[in-house]
Amino acid sequence: MTNEYEETLSIITVRVVRNFEYRTVKNCILKFDLKHDTVADLKRRIEKEIQTQPGFLPYRTVKYDTLKIYSHAFGNKSQNLVINMDRDGFLDNLDLTLEQAGLKPESEVSFFNIDAYNKFVVDPQIKW
Repeated sequence: MTNEYEETLSIITVRVVRNFEYRTVKNCILKFDLKHDTVADLKRRIEKEIQTQPGFLPYRTVKYDTLKIYSHAFGNKSQNLVINMDRDGFLDNLDLTLEQAGLKPESEVSFFNIDAYNKFVVDPQIKW
């Protein structure tokens, strides 16, 4: 017997970006209810994963503050392997549900430091 709540959950891949120049990225796969969970819930859950999962130990030195949509399932992906360089797709409003913010099942979201992102946008050099 399946739980009705389980049927509404969608998988979201979160790309935690430690460093843009060296392409240091670690994925975190999470389940969310797109209709009820908010952007704030997503952010809080990712922060908890970073602080509690041993694989994220080297990622704890960065102050993550921004979420941005990287891609949707069966959609176009960015040419950049680290982040979608388009200016849209930022998840700024923490009160919106994930569905209202534009997320779909199997979307990929990047979580990163906005200052590091802005420096990378000005001079997108890959050092490795």
